[in-house]
Amino acid sequence: MFSRVFLQPAVLILNGPNLNMLGVREPHIYGKATLAEVRSMCCEKGRALGLRIDFRQTNHEGTLVTWIQRARGSYIGLILNAGAYTHTSIAIHDALKMVEMPVVEVHISDPSRREPFRHHSYVASLAEKSIVGQGVDGYMQALEHLGRAVHDAS
Repeated sequence: MFSRVFLQPAVLILNGPNLNMLGVREPHIYGKATLAEVRSMCCEKGRALGLRIDFRQTNHEGTLVTWIQRARGSYIGLILNAGAYTHTSIAIHDALKMVEMPVVEVHISDPSRREPFRHHSYVASLAEKSIVGQGVDGYMQALEHLGRAVHDAS
């Protein structure tokens, strides 16, 4: 007799530069929740949706590119808050082209209502959904979107 092991579908949540400073950095824009609190909220929401969460943050563009590249075949979806790299990183854009999974772009604030240099996103054209200006609840909305996609596919 053999038994099958069914793993929970996993979602990779990547956070870019300065997001480690949530709760401290410009709370009037980004709110008072810390990144640790956001991680906890995502893990709780993931459990409720039957999703395993892999939550990471880095201030280094190359690290984000490497994580995106390695995500292929290991996750059912990617939630990306690339921070300022959203507006500058062709390298992240090119890595996302290869990822072959649903990508949801998340921004706590609404970049279109901020400085003009924040109005362009190198991520948006490759994301199946962009969630902006919803505060940290945007991460929950992104998880719900990916969770629906997984359950609709089963």
